[in-house]
Amino acid sequence: MKIKAIIERGSDGGYTAFSDSVPMVYANGMTEEEVRHEFLQMMQEQAAYVEQNSGEAPAWKDAQVEFVYAVSALFAAFPFINVSSLAEWMGINPSLMRKYKAGLAVPRGKNREIIQRGINLMAERLSQVSI
Repeated sequence: MKIKAIIERGSDGGYTAFSDSVPMVYANGMTEEEVRHEFLQMMQEQAAYVEQNSGEAPAWKDAQVEFVYAVSALFAAFPFINVSSLAEWMGINPSLMRKYKAGLAVPRGKNREIIQRGINLMAERLSQVSI
């Protein structure tokens, strides 16, 4: 089984993580690594609690976790990315991308697909760079 955990930017400048597939499991951390570690630890603790109290392990007990970013968390994790330039390169309105970065709007539909394709293309191009 595979579940998605969403990493968001926290109000304190850190990160939060949660998954709709795993009830009552969430994590906070000041770094990405910290929030990922905390989420996986909380998931194990919650699974043990459910198993102890119900006699059955939850379906998600040994699930693989795929961490995905909310756009605001993506830019917090990679602060060196110029949001306006990236938006122009992807073909998205820079003002709208700044709203996504600030968490004032959430990309949906076509814009979400454009951003994902742009990130994938950027990663592919960077993986081919040698210096």
